[in-house]
Amino acid sequence: MAYPVPSAPKRTPLTASVGSAAPSGHHALPTVEEVSAGGVVVDAASPGLNVAIIARFNRGGRLEWCLPKGHPENDETNEQAAVREIEEETGIQGKVLATLGSIDYWFTVSGHRVHKTVHHFLLTATGGELTIENDPDHEAVDVAWVPLAELGKRLSFPNERRIVDLAREVLPEFL
Repeated sequence: MAYPVPSAPKRTPLTASVGSAAPSGHHALPTVEEVSAGGVVVDAASPGLNVAIIARFNRGGRLEWCLPKGHPENDETNEQAAVREIEEETGIQGKVLATLGSIDYWFTVSGHRVHKTVHHFLLTATGGELTIENDPDHEAVDVAWVPLAELGKRLSFPNERRIVDLAREVLPEFL
């Protein structure tokens, strides 16, 4: 049996000027697009293939362990932004080995919705010392080397755990 497709309500001059997608009393929030870049920086010389991750407090005050990332500045490419942000947030300098892909997600903050896309890269550590002292935004409250095999237990977000799984798959090509 075929079911009829409901038709849209007719728009009168009054409803057209008010808009109608949101239920009565609700208004659609403006949307902002954000881009960040970061990734998985591996100390290939460490026995457990340690990865530098950061801890930060989210907007709700909960501590989250995550991959370092941040916004490109000026005319930086995503790759350049990832290298800079990882060094700023972890103290570790790195060289990009591969692109790991992008994740995107939505959240709401201060009266608008944010659609964020994060581009991730696999890097090998080339120098530096683990520290949060050089983070200009002071977002990172802690930093740690975590063996690659244990990252799934430490990272707060499933989408970042999937990025680490991709890193684990391609890393043997570079070792």
